[in-house]
Amino acid sequence: MPYPLTRVLALLELLQTHPGLTGAQLADRLGTDVRTVRRYAARLRELGLPVESERGRFGGYRLARGYRMPPLMLTNEEALVIMLGLLAGDRLGMSTAAPAGAGALAKIERVLPDPLRAPLAAMRETLSFTTDTVLAQAPEAGVLLTLAQACHSGRTVGLRYRSWHREHTEREVDPYGVVFHSGCWYLVGHDHLRNGLRTFRIDRIASATPGAATFTAPDDFDPVTHLTASLARTPAPWRVEVLIEGPIEDIARRLPRTIATLTATPTGVLMRAQAAELDSVARLLASLEWPFTVHSPGQLRRSLKDLAQQLTAAAERPAGDPPK
Repeated sequence: MPYPLTRVLALLELLQTHPGLTGAQLADRLGTDVRTVRRYAARLRELGLPVESERGRFGGYRLARGYRMPPLMLTNEEALVIMLGLLAGDRLGMSTAAPAGAGALAKIERVLPDPLRAPLAAMRETLSFTTDTVLAQAPEAGVLLTLAQACHSGRTVGLRYRSWHREHTEREVDPYGVVFHSGCWYLVGHDHLRNGLRTFRIDRIASATPGAATFTAPDDFDPVTHLTASLARTPAPWRVEVLIEGPIEDIARRLPRTIATLTATPTGVLMRAQAAELDSVARLLASLEWPFTVHSPGQLRRSLKDLAQQLTAAAERPAGDPPK
């Protein structure tokens, strides 16, 4: 019977990165059964790869000791995924340094076989993005990696941080998570200096040093939810409360968490937001398909009436009559 090439290569990758996995463990990761794993291993041996297997409690599959594979073996799909990830990361501002992304792409293209190199090069030259999101300043790669490792291991980090008004501070933080949002990297965690949850722009962190202390993040804490909610509460001239008569799941898809916070009530969904301009809130509410009631501020009603008059005038304007 034919062997699915991608799964055979996936087994080879697992043998290189996780030697000693049992047949059951490999079957679980490959989404197959133990007998099929044995057939995949036999196929690799037929191809000249020294796959060893040991029975018993501490047995498992591994490549022969000292054996090293060539530096890169990718299927077409894997190579495409990597290239798209590098291109998207650079275009969306997720890359920490432009030369690193360009260098990685060049290395991948150099080691790929000719039949695969040409279509991937064509993809790189022709792929376009509609978003204009870019980073104002990329974070330093060492800082980003240190924070990610500290989040994973539950270890406090020491930060040298510059606030938006250029105040320099040194503080210890229990990092709960790293979030990429709208072109910026953020760190969410418990700030010992302020004794509370805080959000830090990672491009403003001059250095991050792992500490000796450890911590346990709160149960079910979601860094993304905290970040988007805190951005929605950013102080602005107008505090808006509107009751929307619709399903909260559908409303949430139309109103991102960075714009407003939504609370289900017996009579509808209460939207709370901070706004710099009420006219933009009026346009947003008018774009919704559900009835709503303005709780505050009263000036929002005036903005809605002005918008209604503009729409009425546009609807009644004869064809060919230029707007005034």
